[in-house]
Amino acid sequence: MPKSRLGPRISRNIPRAVVLLFVALLFACGSSATSTPVAPSAAPTAAPEKATQAPAKVGKATAVPGRPTPLPKATEAPAAQAKPSGTLNHGVPETGIFQGHPTEVSSPRIQYMSSSVGEGLVTIGRDLMPNPMIATSWEVSDDFLEWTWKIRDDVEFHKGYGHMTTEDVIYSMKGFYEGAKLARAGILGNYYGFDDKGDSSTEIIDDYTYVVKNSKPWVPATVNEFSRNAAGVSVWIVSKKQSDELGSDKASVDIASTGPWEVVDHVSGSYWRFKAVEDHWRKTPYFEELNYYSIPEESARVAGFQTGNLDIFIMAFDSIPTIEAVEGATITGWPNGGQAGLNFYGQYNGKMSDGSDYPAFKCEQAWVSCSDDIESEEWATAVKVRKAMNIAIDRQTIVDELLSGFGRVQSVRDWMGHDHRQGDWNYEYNPELAKQMLDEAGYPDGFEITLTPAIRGAPAEVESCHAVANYWEQIGITVKIQNLPYATLRPELITRNYNGITCLTVSSRLSPIIGASNYTTDSTYSYGTHHPILDEYIWDTQQQVEQSAIEAGELKVYEFIWENSMAASLYVHDGLWPAGPKIDPIWEPTDFSDMKAPSGFEYVKPR
Repeated sequence: MPKSRLGPRISRNIPRAVVLLFVALLFACGSSATSTPVAPSAAPTAAPEKATQAPAKVGKATAVPGRPTPLPKATEAPAAQAKPSGTLNHGVPETGIFQGHPTEVSSPRIQYMSSSVGEGLVTIGRDLMPNPMIATSWEVSDDFLEWTWKIRDDVEFHKGYGHMTTEDVIYSMKGFYEGAKLARAGILGNYYGFDDKGDSSTEIIDDYTYVVKNSKPWVPATVNEFSRNAAGVSVWIVSKKQSDELGSDKASVDIASTGPWEVVDHVSGSYWRFKAVEDHWRKTPYFEELNYYSIPEESARVAGFQTGNLDIFIMAFDSIPTIEAVEGATITGWPNGGQAGLNFYGQYNGKMSDGSDYPAFKCEQAWVSCSDDIESEEWATAVKVRKAMNIAIDRQTIVDELLSGFGRVQSVRDWMGHDHRQGDWNYEYNPELAKQMLDEAGYPDGFEITLTPAIRGAPAEVESCHAVANYWEQIGITVKIQNLPYATLRPELITRNYNGITCLTVSSRLSPIIGASNYTTDSTYSYGTHHPILDEYIWDTQQQVEQSAIEAGELKVYEFIWENSMAASLYVHDGLWPAGPKIDPIWEPTDFSDMKAPSGFEYVKPR
């Protein structure tokens, strides 16, 4: 039976003091410096001793109170290490088409790109605070209107495209905005001034300095949300020179970025192959080669791990007993890996940017109100339907059976910032009352819906979605299950052409209000939950600079969502990852915000 280790305790209550702590502070870092992949022919040699302890359940994390954040210590140059050697194989449900250019990339590839091939301005440390990465420092004016960014002068692009400069940074950020496939693309445009509204502007000072000037305050927690990377999946920097020479389409499939892994080869729906970047400024990988294999079936991933063909894989919790029998294997766990919830699409009260109605707005749907007047009968009826759908779900059974207890019930998705409110925001399982409420709302025989698992590789995301369908069928709702990879579904969501409900797993944010921004009318990636009151609450809160005002605004937002059942959560899940016999069991992934998949493979040591 493999050993089980619980990784660092990660607070569910994200420290929001960060909002006030970066004013005029300087954060300094020091400097540093084609064949088709074939699975191993034989299983790796077993570890010297067989582990004996089963995985321990993840307990409730201790909330981290708001507190001053110490300045990070200067980063020392990486210690000398042996030349990379060997191959590390990772099994994932889906890789899809390799998309390296910012204008092209979308989930789930964003996770693999940003954590392996790319690097961003900042990263998230173990304390869930932003730390330097590509950026060596950021200086903020007292009024939060002017940001001065300084970047490293020793970062080399892959494939011989030379030194990274501020021109590459701005080019990459603009690419994410113009591609409009990133959830925070609109925020990027607004901050840097790419949206041409005249609210912001960006000036390149020199090769390693640029200044962003805004007409409204941009607090650090907001900016760092879209600057983060690797340990907090977001934007990364690519070579402008490569794209200018080849075109963004060609550059995208063989991208020159700055991470510790460089793309070598890939086949859509089959594998992605990377090689280690030697003498990397941050960390040269221990393994010479890293492969991501697309293996949709859990049983096939388990078999690959059992035979030694996979060293790590995205694991369903019900596979734990099988993995426990693998000689020399290790299971590592982290609390609060992500939040699984339901998005009720169709609640589009507003207009598209061109003045037209939202394509997917159909107020005849049972959960949608024809009126945005929260005092109207139409609104009250839609709320009653949504509440009935929520109390029809036995969340505790889902946690117990599908997560094997590695999680907890949650009713309102709070982006890991309002753990203390979950006792108030709680849908008690009551199918009989749910039936009664549907009857009172005018749906005694139920109605039809489409329910889509947004397949992203999170634990139990598909299984729990099917469980929800079963619970709804029991109260008379006819459910059509539509299983789609998230990358296939996402364009329909962005263009507001989806009518139905999705099961979607999200990750924590430095500031919960940033997560809530996806509920706004003009969000690039909308959750289908729009209302003028939410727009007002969210945007007002995002412009606050006082911690107390931010917290008060966040609670107003989530209270409104709760009272009107506009969106719902199912559970918070832990992260559990099996590591094979050839991986040092001390290894801990560096990703502290999105545990749908581990990252930080450059830190994996051979056993």
